[in-house]
Parts: sequence; structure tokens; C-alpha cells
Amino acid sequence: MTVTHRKRTANDAEKDIAESGVKYHCDPCNQNITDTVRIRCAVCSDFDLCVRCFCSGAELGKHKNWHDYRVMEQHSFPIFEADWGADEEMLLIEGAETFGIGNWQDIADHVGSKTRDECEAHYLQVYVESDAWPMPDMHKKFDMDPEAQAARKRQRLAMRLNRVPAPTKVQKPMTSQPANHEIAGYMPGRLEFETEYENEAEQVVKDMIFSEEDTPEEVDLKLMVLEIYNAKLNKRLERRKFVFERGFLEYKKNQALEKKRSPKERELLNSVRVYAQLQTSEDYDKFVDGLLKEMHLRDRIAELQEFRANGLTTLAGGQEYLREKANRSSLRHLVSRDTVMNDRRNARPPPQRSNIDEISLSRGSAANKSTPVVRKPANPLNIQNAEGIHLLTVPEQALCSTLRIFPKSYMIIKEQLLKEHARLGGLKRRQARELIKIDVNKTGKIYDFFVEAGWIQNSDA
Repeated sequence: MTVTHRKRTANDAEKDIAESGVKYHCDPCNQNITDTVRIRCAVCSDFDLCVRCFCSGAELGKHKNWHDYRVMEQHSFPIFEADWGADEEMLLIEGAETFGIGNWQDIADHVGSKTRDECEAHYLQVYVESDAWPMPDMHKKFDMDPEAQAARKRQRLAMRLNRVPAPTKVQKPMTSQPANHEIAGYMPGRLEFETEYENEAEQVVKDMIFSEEDTPEEVDLKLMVLEIYNAKLNKRLERRKFVFERGFLEYKKNQALEKKRSPKERELLNSVRVYAQLQTSEDYDKFVDGLLKEMHLRDRIAELQEFRANGLTTLAGGQEYLREKANRSSLRHLVSRDTVMNDRRNARPPPQRSNIDEISLSRGSAANKSTPVVRKPANPLNIQNAEGIHLLTVPEQALCSTLRIFPKSYMIIKEQLLKEHARLGGLKRRQARELIKIDVNKTGKIYDFFVEAGWIQNSDA
């Protein structure tokens, strides 16, 4: 099918912008032959001529006037509906294959003589809702005389020329940005999140294929995998529904409500939020309101008990007591702050350099005279629940606990030492300390352990 060839003028380009649908142009003279009879070369690929150029024997490029040819005429006669010609049916199917079912505006632009609503209604009625589905009804007949066909061609040509072009599409952003929604990662147009619950669930079933060569055991296994995948999808839908129903997407509104609450109220709500999944929205709101009311009553009871303990018998006296208590608290804060500032201001100046040297010398001489201090070894590290503990032997676990090294870090050190030993054919203690950038004492003990276990050969001996 020839579509808008090369060597086109500015007038032709402007005309095509105003028109829609597939266009055919004569390759030698560039004349628009969309709505007339055209000659297509059967030898050259995608080469059309108008009747005048064909009669004059025009040649262009590899095309010769002695090549075989075919006469292409508009098939405007109806085959499924009286308002749709055969060529329009072909353009409709071609547009659906090119742009996909649902992109009716693009399909209508491809057809050129129908609107998007007409294309959608015609496709659904003729092809989808057909009694002979998946094939349309091929037994319809339409009796049209030549004059009616000619009138129909003129009508279609006028519709094509007078058709208003579709508005230019605006490319929407493909990712969820803060400008689209106040929750990052949420796509409001699709009601989905960029990272869903069990986000890698599709990786298990994306390459699954059922074939006739599968054994019954393989079929049962694949069906079990699909059941697990469907269970994950159900959990994903439940969590998404929970987020939508509880209004968690209204971030700014929820944040404004949180700011109005006291710190104790926010702490209480955060501690009981886990129960929201076990209750409906109404029950959870009642539950939270009850807890807040209970907390306020307890605070009020404690306040009244404090009034009674201080000999107050009226509420007015209690309010006066609270005001004085707040004033005393603020005054105490100011006094403590002033005390700290005065202590800093009256602190002794730092000693001079000579005094520092004398102090250090005196301390050094005193330390030499006194008994040397024995450093107490650190307590062993509890690694029973550490990650990777099952990969170590019992002696290795004891070594990691003594040296206070986690199993994962020990496995990395072990891998580096063994690789270096295999590369050099031996390993010295100095080389091990240069390779492992940790405490040299810990590296030495790990090195001695590997030598005793026979994993590396001591090159120092």
C-alpha cells in the first residue's frame, strides 16, 4: 500500500494535514490519486501511477513502462453494512492491527472517512457481536446500481475533504511524579502503585507454557504455581482496597489531622494502628475514639487526684494551681539555663603548653612507677540469631563470638583470605593483615585459626 511518497510539495503536505486516512500519490508526477483509479506496478515494490502517466509510458528509477501492472480501483461497494464500503472495512481491520483495539481515534484517522464513535460501534456490531463469531456475517447482499455507487463515491470524497482533523494529542508523563499525586509512586490514572505487594510475583509465571508434551505431574505442578500466584494477587488486591477505603492516599489531609493531635494521642494511635486490618473502618474509628476518650478520662482523674492531694477542693483553685505550676516550670527552666551559662563563663582557662607537658610527664612517671593495668577482655558476642550463623561450623561460631565479628563479615574475610592463598600458593601473616583492613589482633587470630584448620599454609615458617 503506497502512503505519501517522496517528492511532495508544500501544498500537498498542507492538504494531507487537513485530510485524514491513507493517501496514494503518483510516483512520477506526485498527484494525489487516493480517490481515483490508479495503476500499481506488479514488479516494483510500492510504486503507483496515475492513468495519465501510465498512458504516456512514464519511467522513474528502476520502474520501466513494460513492467506488469494491476489496475487498482476503489471498492466502495458495501459488504457488511450499507454505509461502509469494502475498502473502508479493509482500512478498519488494518488500523485495528496497527494501533490495537481501543485506540479508536488512531483507527478513525487511518480510515479517514469515519469518526471514532462510528469505527467503534461498527467494529463491535459487525465483528464482535456477530452471530457467526469470530467471523462476520458473510451472506449479506446489497443491490446498488452504478448511479448509486457513483453518488456514494462523490459523497465519500466530500466527507473526506470536509472532515475536521483530530486534535493533537498531548503526551502524558509515563511515570508517577509529585505533580500527578501527593503520594510518590502512586499512579492515579491506573489506581496502581509502582511497587506493589509481592512485586516479583509475576516473575514465576511469566515464562510458563502449557504444552501437549507435559506429563500429568508437570501439569499439576504448574497449576499449583498458578494457584499460589492467584493467592498473591488476591492479597495484593486486599491491601490496595484497604489503602483506598481508609483514605491513606489523602496524605496532606491526614498530616493536617496528625498535627492537631497531642504527642500522647499520636503515640496511642501509632501503637493501635496494627488493629486496623482486623476491623472495618467504622469499627476501627469507634475503637480509636474509645481509647482516646479513656486516655482523656484517665488524665483528668489523675489531675483531680493531684488537686485533692494538694488540698484543693474547687475547680477554680485547681485551674489557678495549674497556672502557677506552669509558671514555676518555666522559671525553673530559665534558672537552669542561666546556671549553665554562668558555669561556662566562670570556667578556668585552658592550661598553657608548658603546663600540659608537665602534667603529661608527671602522669607518665606515675604510670611507670605504678603496676601496669590489665585490660579486661570484651564479653563474647551473642550471634545465635545472626544472619548466616547456619553456614559456620561450631569452632567458627566460637571464633566469631570471641572476636565479636558477625557471621556475614566473617564469611567475607574468609573468602578473601582463601582466594589470596590460592592465588599465591601460600599466605603470610603480614599479607593477611594488609589484605583485611580490621584490627590486626583479630586478623592474626583468624589467620592462626585457618592455619590450625589446615585451610591455608603458613609461608612464614
